[in-house]
Amino acid sequence: MDIQNYFDYVNAPWGRLFYKLVWDHLQFRDMKILDFGSGFGITAEHLSKDNSVIAIEPNEDMVKLSMNDGSYTQLLGSTEKLKVFEDSSFDVIICHNVLEYMGDGRGELIDEFYRILGDGGILSIVKHNKLGKVMHKAIFEYNIDEAKMILQGAKAESVNFGVINEYELDELDLLINGKFDVSDIFGIRTFYGLQDNDLKGEVDWVDKMFELERIVEDDPRFYGIAFFQHLLLKKVLR
Repeated sequence: MDIQNYFDYVNAPWGRLFYKLVWDHLQFRDMKILDFGSGFGITAEHLSKDNSVIAIEPNEDMVKLSMNDGSYTQLLGSTEKLKVFEDSSFDVIICHNVLEYMGDGRGELIDEFYRILGDGGILSIVKHNKLGKVMHKAIFEYNIDEAKMILQGAKAESVNFGVINEYELDELDLLINGKFDVSDIFGIRTFYGLQDNDLKGEVDWVDKMFELERIVEDDPRFYGIAFFQHLLLKKVLR
């Protein structure tokens, strides 16, 4: 993993826009929260200001460099770490850009999330969006060949995390298998790949784009072409 490349992304205008939009949907207080696949702990640290947070991350290098002033508990590991938690241990689970990098373990992970979430618990999933990636490749990068390849079924690749096993909303519906109801779907960075980078360096670009994206974020016409999609799912009682 290129750690510096990732930190550059986080601190870039489009990285700051990503977190500003996602965090706007996660305004929790006095909740027990699990951040699974917590990365550098950016969201875990943010949420720990008003909540009790436990974070799980499998990458040791990321854990060593995580943003943690002691306000949340950091665990090194993956799905196996979930086994230690009792049923209904959490009010909210964060799972952002994680399922794309898993294989057959997705179903087991969703089952564990369901078990350790309390009644009416919230699962927050951020996922890559194939159509958004095609728009980004074709317009922002002007990489027509790769855009065509993705449309024809080729998998994109992350510089930091490897092959991206994208999944569509209907595939997620099959994966959750009635365990969760989708409460909200938001587009994240709908317009990001349609602008020149020079504009993103303007002082007020993030704030202006944030306000614009908030207007269209829950409109299917727009979240259908957003680079990321953010879903809030509510645990279904059985």
